[in-house]
Amino acid sequence: MSRSPLAGRTILVTRPAERSARLVKLLDQRGARAIVAPTIALRPARSAALSAALRDLAGGRYAWLALTSPATIATLADRLTGPRDVRAAVAAVGDGTAEAFRRWARRDADLQPRTFTVAALARAFPRGEGRVLCPRADIAPDGLEEALEAKGWSAERVDAYRTVFLRRLPAEAANALAEGAVDSVTFTSASTVLGFVGALGRVRGLPKVVCIGPVTAAEARAHGLTVHAVADPHTTDGLVRALERVFAPRRPVRR
Repeated sequence: MSRSPLAGRTILVTRPAERSARLVKLLDQRGARAIVAPTIALRPARSAALSAALRDLAGGRYAWLALTSPATIATLADRLTGPRDVRAAVAAVGDGTAEAFRRWARRDADLQPRTFTVAALARAFPRGEGRVLCPRADIAPDGLEEALEAKGWSAERVDAYRTVFLRRLPAEAANALAEGAVDSVTFTSASTVLGFVGALGRVRGLPKVVCIGPVTAAEARAHGLTVHAVADPHTTDGLVRALERVFAPRRPVRR
């Protein structure tokens, strides 16, 4: 096996700590030093609206359940009696969300777009009638529900979890950044970008920025960050491959 271009590199992982294990493992396998520096924390939502929606889901009163994040599956697992309470067809954005649902429910999602974005999910959704439950993050952008309603569905959004922005980076991460010892910062959602910028307080002189997808990259650029690579596909494995592309030695130009 050839030496990975990530060997000896220090990579900052900004996603929530409980969701960082696979990325850290892949970086470790390639000889990189991963510093887990979560910039957000995810907290379960508690509301009458969510409770009512989950009762209707278990009662078979939704035609579809639209899943846009693995964190949503954690909410379902915590609040429902079991996977049998998901009495609806299931649409999932991306491999991570689909795999999280598969592990919990022991069945595949019924719909998964080829491109791992919420916009692609809306485009892939069939036309029809009936209720669609969209449990999402409290700060998730609008657009999905409107796109589904344009196709004839009655889309109902409810907060499944809250996003808490952390006020500061862990000491190890802050010190490594201050010393110029970080080679790259990875972002896996727009909210991790917002949390990082808020915790850091400045955006100049940062190491190479690598994002998991176009929405995350757009948020990074909106805050003055230079994005050096975007994962394709928009998965953890794709993110690691994007990092390797950034640090791969450049071949000399033949004259």
